Amino acid sequence: MDFMISGKTALVLGASRGLGAAIAKGLTAEGVKVFAAARNVSAMEETESFIPISVDLSDAASVAALIATIKAAGGVDILVNNSGGPKAGPAVGQSKDSWTNAFESMATSIFAVTDAMLEGMIDRKWGRIITIGSSGVVQPIPNLALSNGVRAAVSGWSKTLAGEVARHGITVNMILPGRIDTDRVRELDAGRAEKTANTVEAVQEASRAEIPAGRYGKPEEFAAVAVFLASEHASYVTGSAIRVDGGMIRGA
Repeated sequence: MDFMISGKTALVLGASRGLGAAIAKGLTAEGVKVFAAARNVSAMEETESFIPISVDLSDAASVAALIATIKAAGGVDILVNNSGGPKAGPAVGQSKDSWTNAFESMATSIFAVTDAMLEGMIDRKWGRIITIGSSGVVQPIPNLALSNGVRAAVSGWSKTLAGEVARHGITVNMILPGRIDTDRVRELDAGRAEKTANTVEAVQEASRAEIPAGRYGKPEEFAAVAVFLASEHASYVTGSAIRVDGGMIRGA
């Protein structure tokens, strides 16, 4: 299928590894010019065909510099908002600083980048904004209070924004990953294993038992959904939160 986005330009945040890297690769394969933003871009510079840009989403000055660079390059047609998750931990006892820092890096920064990229999209009457969330938006994940709380706020923002910009030919959607085989998920599995005095293999086996598909997802499977949402064919899909979780979340 021709996704009809060859020649478009995209900015993918958090593109050095995991879901962000997989999406950047998927868009590049469709002929999209990809600006790949991350804190560590050294690995991309030699092995990938992206245009690497360094950014620290927890640093307002770094985010402002990214925005200035992309706007000077003419803006983008496709924006993929992808931020790393905060440390695991319970809701009880979280400090004000922990909540503030998590919100700054996972929410405020992507709000600012999105607002800046929207200017060009509105002028061109075409745009795709895709934000990577978490299954915790639908069913909170134990011991991930910061992520559950902040990503829920981002979900409300995404839905609100979708209603505001649809008339400009811009779609705004979220993708909610379940257990996708990424470094982040492996780190969480290792943390759970240590906390429960179990092996990582036992933790992963227990997780697979809760997934109807019986396995963790592949990053490229997740990326395929993002590429579709970025395509011309998805022009009537907006304000949605699409799960890519192998059927893990049973609720509506």
